[in-house]
Amino acid sequence: MNKIKTDVLVIGGGSGGLSVAAGAVQMGADVVLLEGHKMGGDCLNYGCVPSKALLAAGKAAHAVGSGEAMGVASAAAQVDFAAAKDHVRNVIATIEPHDSVDRFEGLGVKVIQEFGTFLSPTEVQAGDTVIEARRIVVSTGSGPFVPPIPGVNDVPYYTNETIFDLREQPDHLLIIGGGVIGMEMAQAHRRLGCKVTVIEGMKAFGREDPEMAGIVLDKMRGEGINIVEDAKAEKISGSAGDITVETTQGTFNGTHLLMAVGRKVNIDKLNLDAANVDHDRAGIKVDAQMKSVSNRKVYAIGDVAGGLQFTHVAGYHAGVIIRSMLFGLPAKAKTDHIPWATYTDPELAQVGLTEAQAREKHGSKLDVVRFEFNGNDRAIAEGKTAGLIKVMVVKGRPVGASIAGAGAGEMIGLWAMALANNLKMSAIAATVLPYPTMGEVNKRAAGAYFTPKLFESKTVKRVVGFVQRWLP
Repeated sequence: MNKIKTDVLVIGGGSGGLSVAAGAVQMGADVVLLEGHKMGGDCLNYGCVPSKALLAAGKAAHAVGSGEAMGVASAAAQVDFAAAKDHVRNVIATIEPHDSVDRFEGLGVKVIQEFGTFLSPTEVQAGDTVIEARRIVVSTGSGPFVPPIPGVNDVPYYTNETIFDLREQPDHLLIIGGGVIGMEMAQAHRRLGCKVTVIEGMKAFGREDPEMAGIVLDKMRGEGINIVEDAKAEKISGSAGDITVETTQGTFNGTHLLMAVGRKVNIDKLNLDAANVDHDRAGIKVDAQMKSVSNRKVYAIGDVAGGLQFTHVAGYHAGVIIRSMLFGLPAKAKTDHIPWATYTDPELAQVGLTEAQAREKHGSKLDVVRFEFNGNDRAIAEGKTAGLIKVMVVKGRPVGASIAGAGAGEMIGLWAMALANNLKMSAIAATVLPYPTMGEVNKRAAGAYFTPKLFESKTVKRVVGFVQRWLP
């Protein structure tokens, strides 16, 4: 058994862990990184990257048959499903070197390709090596959760970890789960020529503003996706190519099944009790500094910290703990400025409070400003007028923004910056943007906040009248 000592031990080579390892080693710390599976974690191999690549393939297929309104004759797309999966694989392969063992060893990180198991509050075993560390960062992420629906283990099914390996085009894909993964995969597969039925026990896009979700759901249903809500799956039966899901809203039959119900944190192999690290089903219990509440030498970041499960959140957490670990500076993680997006067509994006949350928290102090995409010239030119932005404003400052529409994931960034820096609506309204761009939707929303204050104010009209009478 080998034994080594290090300043920082990172367990998990996903987005957050890699950010910590790269940042810490380049700032002079001695760093060991453990990864027992694939470098890059879920995001690169099973999540963000492959899903967006498959959505891009679906978008290309959809474009072939949707140009009539612009004078382009529509045609049936000739989809090579296996080739679309080759595109997915090529995208992953292009990004892989950035997350590779070779790159991190080149930076000076000692990479051990083994899973880590705690032996004590400061020691972790990985294969035949025991690492003693001054600080330990757990960034093991999460994996697909498959609920114990009767019969689920008796039929073949896919999760986000296996669906991208499927090279034969499903005739009819059943998807249990109407969250981000389920809905993105539903639209991608539908546009690539599959019949798709989404079975959701509650509401599709349940965490989103219902009005915004409705815009996207209307579009997806218009493309032929069968979305069944309030349909709790009660039994699954059948065999490969013939699968039946019995629900509270009826029975559905398909050829393939994707389970996209939710996520579970990856902590089973860690032996956290040996490290005196408090945890539950949601993950490791941490404080605002991302430190374990019971072992101050252990940090947890990303999905395993039990909060928002997004790649960019793991990266944000990495920045927070690097300030604390390396420089001893006070640093706390917040969530009110964290955006997220769903990359369906149209896209959904959110930062801060939704309208319902803002009304509950701020009551009569809240103003909600709206602007529809059909008032944006670029959206009209490109035929992308199905969309809406809502900004929740309290005392002149945004406290949340919701966007449904083309490019929503890009546009939400402005509001994330506003919330992170406590900007006023006047800062957005004063920004000059190129014309015509979709980004003008943001500026028009900010303008909508000031419109009644300027054009409907009797005081403003009196001042203008006075100035016009007396101005030389």
